[in-house]
Amino acid sequence: MKKSVEGGRRTAPDSMRAKAYLHIQRKIAAGELPAGSALSELALAKDLGSSRTPIREAIGQLVAEGFLEQTPNRGAVVVQLTRQDIIELYELREALEVYAVGKAARGRFQASELERLQGLADEVLTLKAELENSHGGALDGRQMHRFMTCDMGFHTLLMRMAGNARILKVVNETRLLIRIFAIRRMGHRAAELEQIHRHHRAILQAVADGQPESAMQLLADHIQTSLRERLDAFDHWERENSLRDTLPEFFDLPLILDTP
Repeated sequence: MKKSVEGGRRTAPDSMRAKAYLHIQRKIAAGELPAGSALSELALAKDLGSSRTPIREAIGQLVAEGFLEQTPNRGAVVVQLTRQDIIELYELREALEVYAVGKAARGRFQASELERLQGLADEVLTLKAELENSHGGALDGRQMHRFMTCDMGFHTLLMRMAGNARILKVVNETRLLIRIFAIRRMGHRAAELEQIHRHHRAILQAVADGQPESAMQLLADHIQTSLRERLDAFDHWERENSLRDTLPEFFDLPLILDTP
């Protein structure tokens, strides 16, 4: 089997392709490759110290999974989600996560898992306290990254407790696709953080009490609330874009400050 050289070590092609896949996926999740941006095989190969072959193969896999799309003139670009895409992704997420949380509530789980869920839920309250103490209106980029990490951790651990690795994989990919759009949205405000924490605590309590029907309904309500917020954000973003296209001179005006 042919191998490529990376940092003085010989790396199997499959390993390099997997590394390239994760590298690109992380860039998308972090917003370094925002929706609509084109990928450069040459730049990515340089980043990883590899040939362009594993980069091309990783891009092909990400295209098949819906993270990227091939365009005639620009090559592979990060997918630009439509309003209908968001609705369909949330429908998929709701179907799988609600089923999984019911299974988790019916099964056996460790006390340490519940403690970890409690810690992830309470991290949202920590962010709310920081926001209120700073007198800020909304979470900044760094704080939103922390929020998304603990929010993803909470939902991922619930899925793991269901014991179905395939559901976990699909849900994680679905949530990552949703996050491509979420990069554009404003940071959460204190009231939103309070609501999310309340939802998470109620879901956790239902799972801990072994009440699958309650856990499933609570999680369905939580996901539907998130969908409504995401669609509101999408509609706001589209209106902004429409205004920029219609009245570009308005957005190019210099900021005029009042003088005493």
